[in-house]
Amino acid sequence: MAYIGEAEIIHDRLRQHKNKDFWVQAFVFVSKDENLTKTHVRYLEGRLITDAYAAGRMVVANAQNSGARLPESDREDMEVFLEKVHQLLPVLGSDVVTPILQRPSMNSTQSEILLCEIKGLIGKGRRTATGFVVFEDSQAVLENRPSAAERHPFVVSLRDKLVADNALVRNYWGQIFYIDKYGFG
Repeated sequence: MAYIGEAEIIHDRLRQHKNKDFWVQAFVFVSKDENLTKTHVRYLEGRLITDAYAAGRMVVANAQNSGARLPESDREDMEVFLEKVHQLLPVLGSDVVTPILQRPSMNSTQSEILLCEIKGLIGKGRRTATGFVVFEDSQAVLENRPSAAERHPFVVSLRDKLVADNALVRNYWGQIFYIDKYGFG
C-alpha cells in the first residue's frame, strides 16, 4: 500500500501519519531553492498518484487525485521534476510508479528462465527491467512458516492479496498453490 501526499512542514505531516499500519518507509522530495508553490506541489502530487495507480504495483491509499492546473511553462518544468522523481524512486528502493510487466513471455531462452525448487514444488520466472516475474503454473506451499508474519509481514500481506485476487489459487486437489492467469511481478 502506498500513500502520496504533500506538506508544508514535513515533520508535522509524518507525525500525523505515523500510525498508519502499512507505513514502513517514507520518501520526501523537496526543492533546493524553495521555488515550488502550493500549486506546483499539488500538480506533482496529482501526477504521482495517477502514475502510481497506472503502475498497478500497490494499492494507493489516496481516495482521489488532488492535482492542480498549471500554465504550460510551469507544467513543463514540473514534468522535468517529475522525471527526476521517477528516476530516483527505484534507486531509493521504491517501485510505486514503475509499471508491472503485464504478460511475461515464456519465449525466453532457457538460460533466462530461473527455477526455484523447494519441498518438491517448482516455480519459474525471469528477471525483467522492473523486477521479477513469476510465470503461470508456478507452485507455492500452502502454509506460511510460523516466523513469516513476524519477519516478513509485507510478504504475508502480498500472498494474502494474491489469494484474494485469485492470482494464487489451490490446485484441484487443494494440496498446493499455483500461479493462475499470466503470472505476476
